[in-house]
Amino acid sequence: MFQRFFGRERHANRAITEALYAQIVAAARQTVFYSDWNVPDTPLGRFEMLSLHMFLFQHRLRDEDDAAAEVAQVLIDEFFLDVDHSLRELGISDVGVPKRMKKLAKMFYGRTAAYDDALRADDRAALAAALARNIRPDSAAWSEAASLAGYVSGASRQLAAQPTESIVAGTVAFPAAGAG
Repeated sequence: MFQRFFGRERHANRAITEALYAQIVAAARQTVFYSDWNVPDTPLGRFEMLSLHMFLFQHRLRDEDDAAAEVAQVLIDEFFLDVDHSLRELGISDVGVPKRMKKLAKMFYGRTAAYDDALRADDRAALAAALARNIRPDSAAWSEAASLAGYVSGASRQLAAQPTESIVAGTVAFPAAGAG
């Protein structure tokens, strides 16, 4: 029993978690989002892109069971730990963090529901509208939302084609933004 918690298996699981999370973060930080598609390069803009990629990862593993479901849960926990850490780095006090975390969690789950509905219906216009509403609420018309919606649709298809075994082993590949 202690071997599981302190031995190689725990270390291997942590390595897989860190590898997957690093790949999700790298996908969310693609410069095209910020330089060409006008996603705000702010803490909130980066949260939106990380949330979007975390959604894509969760969407891919949603109907899986056993190890894949466990990986999905561990990654969502890792995401919220990272958000908590980021809030603290931004100078939010220990008293203010729980309130902000609750708000950010509500934002995350609200967004994922809208993105999920649009992807399930294969409605790129609805997806672009949801992305614009969440990522650029300050802009009456965000023309780059269609490009981001195309990326999200393509990423969802690419992730669906990846073997679950590969993902559970620590490899997830997102497409290059703006490549197609």
